[in-house]
Amino acid sequence: MKARKRPAPARSKRAPAPSAHGASLTRRVTFTAEHRYWRPEWSAERNSATFGDYVRAHSHHYVCDVTVRGTVDPLTGFVVDLGELDRVLDVEVRRAFDHRNMNDDVPEFGDGKLTPTGENIARVILERVRRALDTHATVARVTVAEDATLSATVEGA
Repeated sequence: MKARKRPAPARSKRAPAPSAHGASLTRRVTFTAEHRYWRPEWSAERNSATFGDYVRAHSHHYVCDVTVRGTVDPLTGFVVDLGELDRVLDVEVRRAFDHRNMNDDVPEFGDGKLTPTGENIARVILERVRRALDTHATVARVTVAEDATLSATVEGA
């Protein structure tokens, strides 16, 4: 017996209405920065045993994806004003991290504070963007990759 083909679903000629359930938008930014893993309250031996070669300063070309989530504005079709998001990312990510030594130039990673691991870098960026973004959208996620083989993701609350 030969199978009958189903008719293709009818397509609307109008654009679908924006979702009242919300959507997310991800913007990628890049920066190059230097860091090292070091706990000042530990001995050099303990730092070396814990962090290995990463106790020495080294740099990466970071790729950072920032995802915001919110309700789609029915007039603009945006979850967030892209111009505002880009301004915030320029100040809070590019200018704050690009061509910087994170241990010296980023206050959150100063001696005795956070170790600039991928996880902590993502967390700091999430907190900075959340504070600076003047919108109804929320920062849902930040992923920071230091190369093609290693990334860290922090989810927003």
